[in-house]
This record gives sequence, structure tokens and C-alpha cells, in this order.
Amino acid sequence: MRAGSSRSADAAGQSAGGLPRPLDGVLVVTLEQAVAAPFATRQLADLGARVIKIERPGRGDFARDYDSAAGDGMSSWFVWLNRSKESVVLDLKTGPGRRALDRLIGRADVFVCNLAPAAITRLGLDADRLSARHPALVACQLSGYGEDGPYAGRKAYDLLVQAEAGVLAVTGPPGEPAKVGISIADIAGGMYAYSGILAALLQRERTGRGGVVRTSLLHALAEWMSHPMLLATLTGSPPARNGPRHATIVPYGSYQTADGDEILLAVQNEAEWVRLCREVVDLAGLATDGRYAGNQRRVEHRDEVEGALAPAIARLPTAELLRRLGAARIAYASVRGVGEVVAHPQLAGLWTAISAGGREVDVLPPPVTHSGTNAVLGPVPRHGQHTEAVLAELAGDRAGDGEATEPAPDAGGDGLPAAGGA
Repeated sequence: MRAGSSRSADAAGQSAGGLPRPLDGVLVVTLEQAVAAPFATRQLADLGARVIKIERPGRGDFARDYDSAAGDGMSSWFVWLNRSKESVVLDLKTGPGRRALDRLIGRADVFVCNLAPAAITRLGLDADRLSARHPALVACQLSGYGEDGPYAGRKAYDLLVQAEAGVLAVTGPPGEPAKVGISIADIAGGMYAYSGILAALLQRERTGRGGVVRTSLLHALAEWMSHPMLLATLTGSPPARNGPRHATIVPYGSYQTADGDEILLAVQNEAEWVRLCREVVDLAGLATDGRYAGNQRRVEHRDEVEGALAPAIARLPTAELLRRLGAARIAYASVRGVGEVVAHPQLAGLWTAISAGGREVDVLPPPVTHSGTNAVLGPVPRHGQHTEAVLAELAGDRAGDGEATEPAPDAGGDGLPAAGGA
């Protein structure tokens, strides 16, 4: 990130004014890999929860090695998803490893798992079973396509779920399907898991019982696709791919200025349409042309509307276009590159330095704030960094440890996540 742009996170992420954070005192144990579940549990850590991440012997969470941006085992993905957590390495194929996990689950408020359903069953860690053994536990199971049905056994990585959910059908320019440039299936699934866990914790405060939280990447992303699906089923016409232009609102898209800059403008009502024509592009005749009266007619005549607006905007220098748009109260945005977003003036002062792989990395705090408290922005753990300390803690606390009374199941398979993966 930018040199000198960040502030430092305090060592323990102390709350402002000494107020407790929303999840202070909550223990989360997570058997997770890749993106979706780690995204959910990182947000719990941001709110003050203690998150113990169980990793495999060897390289651990394979998202550590998606790239080496922050050093060995510290990919940009892993840094994003795993700050403030404790990394504990357990071999769940062994008795000691399984007993340690069971002891941790017995102490936990929340257990999160996004391994494949078959692996979860072999390990005896399915959410219903855990909930029966630990009634106060919130057990969250995050799958790719759901835990039953014809797709239950499939591996579900982000791009695959984007394809199955129809996202590729509405993304990209005409005739060229494109993936969304970020992992929206993982993010959607992680967000629903996170909100479901919070709701279950609130319910536990009222009833004393935790319960089971389930979600899947496909269901989460299908919910986000509800508008295109409703449009298709109600009208018989699914939205077309329109690149940087809106599928059902005109004008709403990107235009090039005389300086070669891309500016995206959005018209939401007829008053704005009239002001755009008269005050911005000097095409008063468009505002009174009945063919373009109302959004539905403009959508039907999209090519004609765009054909008139694009050359008129291309004649204006960027500064003049922005001045006119502002004066006419027309919504607009600059089409920025990733590097430009890092330096975005609205984000200035928010970047915070955390430790990752022996170096400082600037990150953004959570987008939601809570009055009187600061988010926890702790270091990203090295693989197995906290194993010795956590096992010593377990050895010193045998009360109500929930130790398993049966042999450790054979994990088998590759243990890949059912939900997650770039």
C-alpha cells in the first residue's frame, strides 16, 4: 500500500472508551479453508471474538499458497481473511488431535466448518450431531451446493458457483460471458454464514440454546440473482449482458470524455433525464422526444439514446463534464483502477497497518462501525503459531472439556472445502 498512508493498529485492538465489543468473550473454533468460511470468521474476530483456526499439518489452509504477496504462506488472500485469528495445527486422523479438537468444541460458543459434507461425516463433526452433544453451541455448516440434492458432493469453487447461479449470463459485454472480478460466491456465502451466526447468538441469549446454522454458496448467490430471475420469469425476457451499462435502466453506464477518462453516469428519473439533456449535453431535443419519454422507452431505443449521448459527452473535457453533472445533480462516478481505489480520497486515513509474515500490511477496517468501540485488527497468524499455547491451555483446563469418548474417525479424502476457493 502507500508509504506513510496508514495508521497502526493498537497491540490488542483496545476498545475506545473501554467499552466491550459486541463479541468480547465469545470463543469461535473453526475448521475452515479457502475463502467463504474464513471471511465469516474473520468478521467475528473483528467484533472481538477469539477465533481459533484449526489447520492441517504441512502447509495448512491451502489459501496460504494462492500467491506469496506477503511472504511464504502469507498470500494476499490469506492476509485479507485471517487477521486476528490463532492458528492451531491438529492432525485429526490421530487420537490426540481429535481429542484436542473435541475439547475445544466443548469450550466453544461457535463452531464453523466448510469441509466437504463427506469429510464432515467421516470426522463425526456434522452440525446436528455437535448441536445434540453441546446444546449451547452454535454450529455453522457452510457448503457449496447444500448438504443434500444431486450437487451435494460436488466441489464448489467461486467461479463454478458463479456459472451455476447464472452470474456469467448477466456479466460482461454482449456475447462475451465474464466472471465477476472478485469472489462474490464466497463473499455471499461468508456474509450469510456470518449474519446467521450473529442471529443464532442472539437467539441463544433468549433461549439458552445455540442451534444449527446452514447456508450454501449456491443459495446465497441465487438470492443475489433474484432480480434477474424474477425479470426472466415474469416477463419471459432475461436481462442481456451490457458490459458497464445497466441492463434495465437507460442512460446508466460508462462514457468517455474528451480527455479519454471513463465517467459513469446514472439517470434514475425523468427530471434527471431532462436535466441531463438540457444542462449537461446540450441536447434539449432529446428531452422532448416522445420516443425517449420514460425509462422503458429509452431501454427499447437504447442504441439511439447511447448514439446521441456518447459523442456529446466525448466533446467535453473531464473537468467540465463533472462540473455540469454536479450542477445538474446527476449521479456520476469515476471508473477507477485498483491502484486508484487504494489512493481513493474517501478512504484516506482509514488504512491501518497489521503484521503479516514479519512485515506490515495496510488493511481497511470493517465497513461497519459500532459506537464506542474499535474493531480488532490483529496480526495474521503463521501456520501453527498458537498450537503449543492452546494445547497447554487445554491441558490446564480439564473442567467440562467435552473430550471425545470414541476413537478418532478416519478423515479420509482430501478434506477440500465444500464452500470456497478462488
